[in-house]
Amino acid sequence: MGARKHISAEKRKEALKNMYFATLKGVPSSPRKMRYVVDMIRGLEVNRALGVLRFSKKQAAADVEKLLRSAIANWETKNDRKADEGELYISKVFVDEGVTMKRMRPAPQGRGYRIRKRSNHVTLFVDSKTNDENN
Repeated sequence: MGARKHISAEKRKEALKNMYFATLKGVPSSPRKMRYVVDMIRGLEVNRALGVLRFSKKQAAADVEKLLRSAIANWETKNDRKADEGELYISKVFVDEGVTMKRMRPAPQGRGYRIRKRSNHVTLFVDSKTNDENN
């Protein structure tokens, strides 16, 4: 790796040390379905978001709930204390497209229909409200 890339990689790594996030990779559902669930909780306070996800009928909500609990645990680990009620909120969350598995399905007259089994990656950032007020 060149010196310029090495320096920018180090800067990125340092910036991530001050952020609290969790990543979920290779979820076997389409990114469009996952974005629908993620849009419901974007910007919400953490406990409220957990409630929304708990009672959502979407299958992707269970995956996002587990990811949110992981992000909260990451915040608590880095700060060496439990999060207070109403202190944390979801600052950033986004869904990226993952690997698409391509399959063939038999079709009439010797043809084959293509099936694309999509997957996605979800990244969820959590931040404390007191941290934002100081900046």
